[in-house]
Amino acid sequence: MKRKFLHDISINTLQVVIVQSCGLVIFYLLSTRLGKNEFGEINWALAVLLTAFGILAFGIDQIAVRRIASGADSAKLLSNYATHVLTAGCGFYIILWISSIVFPAFFNQHQVLLLLGIGKLMIFFSTPFKQLATGLEKFKPLLLMAVTSNVLRALALTVFAGMNQLNVQVIVIIFIAGDLAELLVSLFIMQGILKVPLKLKWNKSEYRGLVKEALPQFGVAIFSSALSRLDWIFLGILASNVILAEYSFAYKVFEVATLPMLVIALVLIPRFTKLFHNETDKIPEAKTADLFVLLRLEIIVASLVALFLNILWVPVIDLITEHKYGSVNQTTILLLSASMPFLYFNNFLWTINFAKGRLKMIFYVFLISFLINLLGDIVLIPFFKAEGAAVAYLFAIIVQSVIYLKRTNLAGLMKNSLQLLICPLAAVVTGIMATKFIGVWWINMLVAPAFFVLLLYLTRQIKFTDWPAFKRVTHL
Repeated sequence: MKRKFLHDISINTLQVVIVQSCGLVIFYLLSTRLGKNEFGEINWALAVLLTAFGILAFGIDQIAVRRIASGADSAKLLSNYATHVLTAGCGFYIILWISSIVFPAFFNQHQVLLLLGIGKLMIFFSTPFKQLATGLEKFKPLLLMAVTSNVLRALALTVFAGMNQLNVQVIVIIFIAGDLAELLVSLFIMQGILKVPLKLKWNKSEYRGLVKEALPQFGVAIFSSALSRLDWIFLGILASNVILAEYSFAYKVFEVATLPMLVIALVLIPRFTKLFHNETDKIPEAKTADLFVLLRLEIIVASLVALFLNILWVPVIDLITEHKYGSVNQTTILLLSASMPFLYFNNFLWTINFAKGRLKMIFYVFLISFLINLLGDIVLIPFFKAEGAAVAYLFAIIVQSVIYLKRTNLAGLMKNSLQLLICPLAAVVTGIMATKFIGVWWINMLVAPAFFVLLLYLTRQIKFTDWPAFKRVTHL
């Protein structure tokens, strides 16, 4: 079991590294080869589309993973899920196309919205296959499905950038082609490798049961999708495409920096589902202690990544973007990175509650954090622009952590969580000392991690007993 856990982690690490690395290449080429106004417009369109399709998933994507991990019939679930995405996706795009006829002035200003929507529709169609592979813990096929679009887009954009032929029209075509390729690859893998038959047959009673179970998660889908790109949408409306371009660059790098969390989450969902299956809210104390070790290690990783991000931001980003996105985003990246330990904390507790089937509670958490972020964006963006959006997001994530802390029934959670604050505080102390007393970024990159680890060892956040506990938790 331990070997399989490490194998799954490795495959998911590779997947996330490829996807995020290609995404970073794509983002870098677009941000440096396009003007900020064009770059901002593309990001605004993608933010709207990703939010829309996230909502259209109806929360069924996560329910599918949980059902398959619990032993549900894969073929029946795929049939209902695929029928749902086909109907919802086509319905949405038809509405979008009709809207372009009814409101021509708006769509003349946002032409890429309709065009990029074709590609995102293809990605939406491929979602059931990816979620099914996750639930079955078939991470190698999932790897192939998940990387296709980004790899092809990164390669094509690099070629056209090398020929100095990169413009909005070329970018749109490349995006659509990459997304279509991912759909075709996903179809082939599902039918030819995983051998799960696809029949677009709607079973009324089974679909009704699936939707009923997903209803609380639907609310989560709405608010989590909106939360991830709400600030982008409002910056495009309340500020400008230029401000959005600057903020979206910082936010994209911040997202890439959360890579370890994404890797861990993919593996923990099916494993936590099995751990809490047929369990009461009270699990054995030994298991709980091991869970807290895993959580503490996650927070350490998050704090270290945030430390690196702030040390390297201005010198590295200004160097690679010719002073386009570095210094201008220094405060923004500081505020965004401050949320990273809380994001890891939230993701961990979300996984536990999701595995327990506490979807109504999760809905409540996302509703409150969404409303806070929404209000924060409306109030702060007109005055503070990108920094206002970052503050609103940070505050929403902190509130989310507080609610999870109060609502998650896990013995010793409060005590252990308060101790975890030492990790980000150690990162803050390390960052201040590095910038004040050293000041040379490449020396900071070498010295800061060592000092950070020393502080954690002295405060007993790193212990020699962690490794045996980690080995035990991998046997979940």
